[in-house]
Amino acid sequence: MQPASPLRRAKVIQPDPTAIGDAAVPPFARLPDPTALFATRATRLRALAEGHPLGPYLLFLANLSECQHRVQADLPEPRLPAGEVRARAREHGMPPLSRRGGMVDAVLGATLDRLLGLAARIDMRTPARAALMRVQDADHEARDNMVHAVLGGSVPAVARADHAYVAAALQVHFARQAARLDRTAIEPVGDGACPCCGAAPVASVIVGWSGAHGARFCACWLCSTLWHVVRIKCVYCGSTGGIGYQHIEGGTGTVKAETCDSCRAYLKVLHQHKDPPLEPVADDIATLALDLLVQETGYRRGALNPFLNGC
Repeated sequence: MQPASPLRRAKVIQPDPTAIGDAAVPPFARLPDPTALFATRATRLRALAEGHPLGPYLLFLANLSECQHRVQADLPEPRLPAGEVRARAREHGMPPLSRRGGMVDAVLGATLDRLLGLAARIDMRTPARAALMRVQDADHEARDNMVHAVLGGSVPAVARADHAYVAAALQVHFARQAARLDRTAIEPVGDGACPCCGAAPVASVIVGWSGAHGARFCACWLCSTLWHVVRIKCVYCGSTGGIGYQHIEGGTGTVKAETCDSCRAYLKVLHQHKDPPLEPVADDIATLALDLLVQETGYRRGALNPFLNGC
């Protein structure tokens, strides 16, 4: 890495001047469409892989995303928490989907089994193949522990590759659950937490949708729900002071890191309204260089991406 950081930093001290566009109040949440989500991600990853230093890894993830798309074809219907359980969660400001169920849910078990079978057919390097085989050979208890490690953010550093496959299955499972929720019943549950499942964001996106043009949404790493957040405000601590933006000199500037001087955390902002193909999980991985440079300036990554574990 060059001694002189190629980052450009801009401090923002005034309210965001960007107009929302078609509507004064954008929808609070947009639920995922798992039938298109992973296919779209696979396409984006393949496009990003061309000429990229992480090209082989991005292609591997594109193939894994294709498996996530294909695995849904014959999966049983996912079970949602009972209506009274969801109502109680809403009453107490909790997300309707629990991340504590683990492998108790047979549908999640079937999702992981079938995803591992599909993944075994894709081209991958020897370490990735070895990690896949370890997960395939793991017994019920070991898999259950892996599920809880991913959902609890406690993945051992030595087993990140193994847990990536489990995370991929969890993304499918939770996206399918979230897609079946009532969007009108989704409410905020706290700073930096998905209102559907309580997981952390992978990035935030400034969208170009009709009815919400220029609005910012956080994207959940787990269920892929998008929820509206105010621009120029820290997603994690809520501070509106000391907010800055960093991007790599000479780049397109469509992916930036929003830094907070109050909590010293940062979250990427994807300007999808300027570059529609931007995809939260894929472009977060492809902009790893931005993470490394921002962390050199003393900020910590607040986002979670199971395919960048340990960043």
